[in-house]
Amino acid sequence: MSYLNMNDDKLMPTVVELNTLLADYHIYYQNLRNFHWNILGENFFELHEKFEELYTEAREKIDEIAERILTLRYHPISNLRDFLKVSSIEEVSSERTDIEMVKDILGNHNILLEQMSKVIKEAEKINDEGTIDLIGAYIRELEKTSWMLDAFTKDSSSQLRKSAIPAFSNN
Repeated sequence: MSYLNMNDDKLMPTVVELNTLLADYHIYYQNLRNFHWNILGENFFELHEKFEELYTEAREKIDEIAERILTLRYHPISNLRDFLKVSSIEEVSSERTDIEMVKDILGNHNILLEQMSKVIKEAEKINDEGTIDLIGAYIRELEKTSWMLDAFTKDSSSQLRKSAIPAFSNN
C-alpha cells in the first residue's frame, strides 16, 4: 500500500493508459500550435484566437496528466520520440483550409475521448477516484468544445435533431 491507499502493484494498467493520453495530448497540442501559426482566410481572427485558447488548455492538461502519473509514483513519458511512438494522434500538415483544420481537431478529440475512456476503465478497476475525477472533467470539457467546433463546420441551414420529448416531436 502506498500513501494513496491503493495497491501499487495494480496501478500499472492505469499508468500505461495515462501515458498514452499524455502522448496524445502532446501531439494534439502541437497540431493546435501548427494551425494557430498557419491559419489563413476569412476566419483567421476567430480561429487564430480559438486555437490559442485550445492549445493553452491542452498545455495545462499535459501538466496535470504528467503530475497524476507522478502522484501514482511512476515516471511520465517525456520525450518527443516516445510521444510519437505511443500516440494514436498523427501530426498534420499546415496546408489545410480553416474548415479542414477544425475537422482535424475534431478527429483528434475523438481519439482523446476514446483514450480517456480507456483511462477511466482501468482506474475504475482499482478504485482510483483521483484519476477518474480528473479525466471525467476532461471528458465533459472536451465534449462541449467538440460540439462548438462541430457547429462551426456546419452551414447555417443545418438543423439539430427534433426534441426527444414526444409532445414536442410533432412540431
